[in-house]
Amino acid sequence: MTSPANNNPPPSAPPEIVIAVERLTFAYQGSPVLEDVTFTVAARDFVSIVGPNGGGKTTLLRLMLGLLQPQSGTVRIFGRPPLEVRQRIGYVPQHAQFDPQFPVTALDVVLMGRLGISATFGPAGRADRRAAAQALAEVGLADYARRPLPALSGGQRQRVLIARALASEPELLLLDEPTANLDIAVQGDFLELLHGLNKRMTILLVSHDVGFVSQHVRTVICVARRVDVHATRELNGRTISALYGGPVRFVQHSHGTHE
Repeated sequence: MTSPANNNPPPSAPPEIVIAVERLTFAYQGSPVLEDVTFTVAARDFVSIVGPNGGGKTTLLRLMLGLLQPQSGTVRIFGRPPLEVRQRIGYVPQHAQFDPQFPVTALDVVLMGRLGISATFGPAGRADRRAAAQALAEVGLADYARRPLPALSGGQRQRVLIARALASEPELLLLDEPTANLDIAVQGDFLELLHGLNKRMTILLVSHDVGFVSQHVRTVICVARRVDVHATRELNGRTISALYGGPVRFVQHSHGTHE
């Protein structure tokens, strides 16, 4: 007798781990900033790091970029030390440091994202300019390529910084407080852009805005010297108050207000 067909679908493969931090400890001049930190981030996740000032958020980001080295424990990006895979990582700083008198255009800034990737020396090659133009188009600034950077609005400059990161064709995008100093309307457009990019890359951002976190990301890494990881739906007023060490008003846009 023939056995009945098994109609159950085959088990899906577990998602690729993009970031793996294990037993990490870091201190500045003997003063602990991060202790025994362990977590993973899967491919295509949209993650935010939140926590109080001085809790270690920016330090953790710098460790993932390879700008700092842990005193103990490990940080692996795509299974390798960060510096070995830096071409697969795009980084968007909180502020663009530039001299307003320096004649740099939006395209010039985006082309900086091709440094270390292009096989050519000297002026940018055709492939570099094509990648930079495509990145500007993706962030909605195709017509601003020749515009001087100081002439752009704050939101437009932030998009230029994202385009610079995209020009390197990253698989992981790290952003430090990307919505700081942007008004509400600009933040909405900016977040739509990030959601579109998340369809093809993993995104991790540092944010101080818990309301933003509750509305837009899927996973939250709470950092206050130690680390706890939560799905966004698990966040509530008690969780946030414990993180910040006192009462905090938590507005969860999709589920009302919690104290």
